[in-house]
Amino acid sequence: MTQEFLPFALPEIGDDEIAEVIDTLRSGWVTTGPKVSQFESDFSKFLSSDVESLGVNSATAGLHLGLEALGVGLGDEVITTTHTFTATAEVIRYLGAIPVFVDVDVNSLCINIAAVEAAITLRTKAIIPVHFAGRAADMGALMKLASRHGIKVMEDAAHALPTTCEGKLVGTLDSDISVFSFYANKTMTTGEGGMLVTRNQDIAERVRMMRLHGMNCDAFNRFTSKKPSWYYEVLAPGYKYNMTDVAASIGIHQLRRIRVFQQKRARIADLYDAAFADLPIAPPPRPVQGDMHAWYLYVIQLGDDACVNRDDFIDQMFAQKVGCSVHYIPLHLHPYWRDTYRLTREMFPISQQIYERCVSLPIYSKMTDNDVERVVRAVRVAVG
Repeated sequence: MTQEFLPFALPEIGDDEIAEVIDTLRSGWVTTGPKVSQFESDFSKFLSSDVESLGVNSATAGLHLGLEALGVGLGDEVITTTHTFTATAEVIRYLGAIPVFVDVDVNSLCINIAAVEAAITLRTKAIIPVHFAGRAADMGALMKLASRHGIKVMEDAAHALPTTCEGKLVGTLDSDISVFSFYANKTMTTGEGGMLVTRNQDIAERVRMMRLHGMNCDAFNRFTSKKPSWYYEVLAPGYKYNMTDVAASIGIHQLRRIRVFQQKRARIADLYDAAFADLPIAPPPRPVQGDMHAWYLYVIQLGDDACVNRDDFIDQMFAQKVGCSVHYIPLHLHPYWRDTYRLTREMFPISQQIYERCVSLPIYSKMTDNDVERVVRAVRVAVG
C-alpha cells in the first residue's frame, strides 16, 4: 500500500465542537452573539479573572485594533522583530506608523532586548514582541525597558497559548495588550479567529467599538434589547473585525482541551529531542526553567557539519511524503519590507542565520506515535 502524505499540521476537531456548531446553526444566530460572549468569558476565566477578552476574526485584526487603541498613528515608530510573519508589521503600516525592525536573540529566537533598546527614539510609541514558536520572549526585561521610556507594549501571542513567562500565562503579564491566534494550524483553532486581551478598560471599550464599524451597539444587543432595534450611533470610522458565533462554537470546546493539546505537543517535542540527539541538528530553545512552552512549532536548525543544506533537506522530506515548513522567511528578505525600509541581511545576522538553517517539523496533537516515527526516520534519511 502506498504511504499517505503526512501533513505539516492538522487541527484536532472533536464531536463537542461539531455539536456546538450545529447548535449554533440551528439557533438562527450565526454572527456575533451569545456564543462569542461565552467564549470571551471562558477565555478570561482561563487566563485570569481580571483580564477582558475580545473575540475578533483574526489575530491580524486584533493587532490592528490594539495598535489603534494604543493611539499609534501617522509617523509614530513601532519596534518589532524581523523574524516573524508579515502580519506583525503590516498592521503598523495600516495606521501610517513606521515599523522599526530588530534582530532576535540567538538563545531564544525571540526579540533581542538589547537591540530594542538601541532602536528606541523620541518617536517610539510601542513595541511588539513575538513569542516565537510558543516560547516566551524575555518579557521581564522588556517591560522594565518599556516602563523606563514610557512606551506601550503589545504582545504578538499568536504562537503562545498556553505559554508561561516567569510562572504567569501569557495574556496575564504587565503588557498593555496580548493578541492570540486561532488560525487552523495554531495550538487551538476556530478556523479563522483571534482574541485580544487587556486589563485596560479604555482599551477594551475602544476595541469593542472599533471591531464593528465604530458603532456603539452591536447587532445582538440591538435585536435582543428592549430599546428600538433599529437605533445605533457611529462614534468612529471603525472596521469589520468581529468574530462569529460559528467560530466561537469551535473555540469554546478547543479552549477546554488546550492543556491536553499542549501536553501532547510537549511529548512530541521530547521524543524529537531524544531522537535527534546524535544528529548534526540544533533543537529548538527550551523555555526558562519552570515555564511552559506551547510548542506551536518545532524548529530545528541544521548544523555546519550536516551533509545537506536546508532546501535539499526539505526536498528530501517531501520525497518521503513528510510535510515541513520554514518559520520564517524574515521580513528583511521580502521585497516590500526590504525595499521600502532599505533592509539588508547584514543588519539581522541572527535571523538570517536561523532562516538559512531552519526547518519546522510536524508537531500537532493528532499525531500518533507512528507519525512521529515517520518524521524521525525521514529526518535521519534527509540528514544523510
